[in-house]
Amino acid sequence: MAEGPGAPPLFSCPAPPPETGWERLRELWRRDERQQYPEETINIIKSSFVAGLAGWVYGGLPAFYQGRKAFIDRSHGELFLNRADAVQAAHRAGLRSFIRYGWRWSWRVATFVTLFNLVSTGLSVYRNKTTISNFASAGAFTGALFRIHLGLQGLAGGFVFGAAFGIPAGAFLIVMQKFAGETLDERRNRERRELYEQKLAEWQSRLSVTEVLGQTGSNVEEPETKRARAL
Repeated sequence: MAEGPGAPPLFSCPAPPPETGWERLRELWRRDERQQYPEETINIIKSSFVAGLAGWVYGGLPAFYQGRKAFIDRSHGELFLNRADAVQAAHRAGLRSFIRYGWRWSWRVATFVTLFNLVSTGLSVYRNKTTISNFASAGAFTGALFRIHLGLQGLAGGFVFGAAFGIPAGAFLIVMQKFAGETLDERRNRERRELYEQKLAEWQSRLSVTEVLGQTGSNVEEPETKRARAL
């Protein structure tokens, strides 16, 4: 049964799981049949969002209290309508400090975590295994990139700090995955293999049905052809 030029490849053999590192990296940013991104990509987005919130709270809360205290210290002698008006003015000053300094910490922490996860995940996917060296390399690269504007000394300091951050972070993540009974790489490979086997079984089933229909059509056409020739 031939397919038309514009027909979808219903009977084409399913592609095997990616074997090279570049193929696995391209698959990292590609949606599947359900229009969903891989779990690794979703984890990068989630961790970036959580890191942004954590950075905002970390930088914003101290700034809120300091801004509120500074407003109270410099507002002695100012006239307010009542006590509630003074309290609201102090809270507004603290809120401005919370937004200003919280944002400064938020985007820095979110950017650091995003770059760290991008590099570590990319190395793990490319090498098809998760090791502490992946996290150490990701931390060293991210730390050096953040301190590159400080010159060679800052670059070296950021490199060392990032590697020192990446090693315990990677060890913690690997231990957590081991406790879960299956690492992310093992689950990813298993799901790819199961999906490929499922698609292959469906393709073989459709192919066998097509062959049966083709044989049935040929058996029906032969007597008709003979009768047409006899006439």
